[in-house]
Amino acid sequence: MTSWQVVRIVAGSFILLSLALGIPGSPLFVSQWWLAFTAFVGVNLLQSGLTKWCLMESLLRKMGIQPGC
Repeated sequence: MTSWQVVRIVAGSFILLSLALGIPGSPLFVSQWWLAFTAFVGVNLLQSGLTKWCLMESLLRKMGIQPGC
């Protein structure tokens, strides 16, 4: 698995988890403040798409995960 795949899997998982914890109708609801985490992940995805740099991908590469296209 390449670093870009891991980044997308983690980002998608974080978004789904924070939505489950932040939407009042969810059985896992904790607080609506979890929706701020969803926005944080979205902003980071937008930033990495515009700048072609992602901190998480850089960290994954340092941990030995193969870079990908």
